Amino acid sequence: MPAPYSYDLRQKAVKAAKRGHKKVNVCRLFKISRNTLDLWLKREKETGEYAAIANKQGRHSKIEDEEKFKSFVKENKGKTQKRMAELWGNNITQQNISYTCKKLGITRKKNLRISGKK
Repeated sequence: MPAPYSYDLRQKAVKAAKRGHKKVNVCRLFKISRNTLDLWLKREKETGEYAAIANKQGRHSKIEDEEKFKSFVKENKGKTQKRMAELWGNNITQQNISYTCKKLGITRKKNLRISGKK
């Protein structure tokens, strides 16, 4: 998802539109779409503010206890993520294990000296 427009740009565009400049000219000047300007003006009219809305979406991890998970991974480091999910229980999938490992910086690198590959 692209980053929201800066507050400074929003402020300049909304003020220009309120001063009576044509919306089409304001949009060309600031290189924004007409719909974007209309949304900012509508939000400003309804709430008094036109700042970007904080994005609170995202993944919610099914694995909440990170310390317990770290020790679990250490104990089961030779197993596949699918097998680890089965052992963890609580309706956890392989993808949940993968996401949590990535979030915690746990890699799946293999030690090449042990496997005999060079």
